[in-house]
Amino acid sequence: MKISGAQKIKTGAFVLLSLLLLLAFVFLIGRQKNMFASTYTVYASFKNISGLKEGNYVRYAGINVGNVDNISILNDTTVMVMLMLQKKIQPHIKEDATASIGSDGLMGDKLIAISPGSYTSPVVKDGGKLRAANPVDVDRIVNNLSKISDNAEVLTGSLASVMTKINNGEGSFGRLINSDKLVKNMEGTLSSAQQTVSTVQKTASNATETMEAAKHSFLLRGYFRRKEKKRIKDSTEKANKEPAPLSDKTSH
Repeated sequence: MKISGAQKIKTGAFVLLSLLLLLAFVFLIGRQKNMFASTYTVYASFKNISGLKEGNYVRYAGINVGNVDNISILNDTTVMVMLMLQKKIQPHIKEDATASIGSDGLMGDKLIAISPGSYTSPVVKDGGKLRAANPVDVDRIVNNLSKISDNAEVLTGSLASVMTKINNGEGSFGRLINSDKLVKNMEGTLSSAQQTVSTVQKTASNATETMEAAKHSFLLRGYFRRKEKKRIKDSTEKANKEPAPLSDKTSH
């Protein structure tokens, strides 16, 4: 079968276009992975990487400056993360800079965010180590919130049960609130207490009047006068027995 010149041109154009697309794809992937840029590595240790994966972005001031190159477990409590950063960003990464794990948006992939260090701190070297801020354990928070929600549900149910019993007149408190007889008895008791207080006040007033009348009575007048004289005499003797003030002794 003889191939025409037009078919050869179409085939060559298709192959060339495919090669160009492949090169563009390789270039984009390589650019994202810093395959064509000069890079250096730094390390950060975490207790929990919260789903961080190799290849995730590293950002500084909101700009992608590298990728997570490797993740390795050092021991039961430490995970070492190797970061491959662009060489041009090295002058801005100080030794006291902090690496923390965040998210690309609300539901996006995990990433490493590097916060700037102090201006006077030296630049981190190739193979250096950054300080790490361990992420919040979201699963633990969710579990605690779930327990709180369950406890609140149980408490609400218990309160509803208690209020139902009170409304139905069950228990001492429920009978006290819903029983008209108890309320009337309490009102009667209060009324009796008020009458008793009034009677006591009247009795005290009558006793005072009786005492005053007895003082002016013909039969008891002498007795009260003798009591008054004896009180005045005792007061005078007590005053004479007390020592005179220092100023009076000095004048004498």
